[in-house]
Amino acid sequence: MDPALAAAYARCRALHRRHGRSYYLATRLLPAWKRRHVHALYGFTRYADEIVDRTDGLSGAERARQLRDWSDRFLAGLAGERVDDPLLPAVLHTIEVFAMDRDDFGTFLASMAMDLAVREYATYDELLSYMEGSAAAIGAMMLPILEPADRALAREPARQLGLAFQLTNFIRDVAEDLDRDRVYLPRADLAIFGLTRADLRAAADRRAATPAIKALVAYEVGRAREHYASAAPGVPMLAPTSQACIRAAFHLYGGILDEVQRAGHDVFTRRAVVPNRRRLAMVARCLLTPPGTPVGLPAARRP
Repeated sequence: MDPALAAAYARCRALHRRHGRSYYLATRLLPAWKRRHVHALYGFTRYADEIVDRTDGLSGAERARQLRDWSDRFLAGLAGERVDDPLLPAVLHTIEVFAMDRDDFGTFLASMAMDLAVREYATYDELLSYMEGSAAAIGAMMLPILEPADRALAREPARQLGLAFQLTNFIRDVAEDLDRDRVYLPRADLAIFGLTRADLRAAADRRAATPAIKALVAYEVGRAREHYASAAPGVPMLAPTSQACIRAAFHLYGGILDEVQRAGHDVFTRRAVVPNRRRLAMVARCLLTPPGTPVGLPAARRP
């Protein structure tokens, strides 16, 4: 492999290992030749997210410019131009190897641009319009690497798994997102429980949820479980060598919701984290599960 390309893959792997704790662990269950391509996709999405969320010292206009410049370099690379970038060569190589749908990448970048301007969402449908690019498209990007028997049939479960993962993150990270001046739980959902953004801010400041906020979080956990249920049939559709990885990711992210429930749906007192021993046990079970086995689901609970 060309040294510059190898370095780009190594950079993507480092980003994945540093920031994608659960997904990186699950990715280790893939054959070695597939892992680097998953690292490349993670690196692509993470780098864009870093521009949007981790450049607090920059103005919104400067972050938008950086995202636009990086997107332009990516699109130039797709058009066959040589790009000077530390990780894009790995992404472009992965897209070429698997003949990936380039529209999914454009949809993702459009959502990243939206995240620079939109701080909250009125309804779940509005949030879904954002998550279509920031989550569902990522699930679809993964499919060529995971080699389903029928890619068209597997696409919707893959989209649903992306939505499930991101909604799980939104539930867990309410306080962190507030610190970035964002609320991803829709205003209409808050209104069901008589809540406002100010109520969430007050709970974050005192590091304790009120009964109404706990009820809201329980409602969102139930909604996320529904996305997991819609995604579950897609796992046995994948190539046998890919199933353990996605089965593990499914349960590791779902385990975050279990921890939220164990905490009484209080996401402000402490961050919901799956203990290492439980994470390793999940991965071991998934590794030993025969390919084609249906994915087990916890009982969905909606208030």
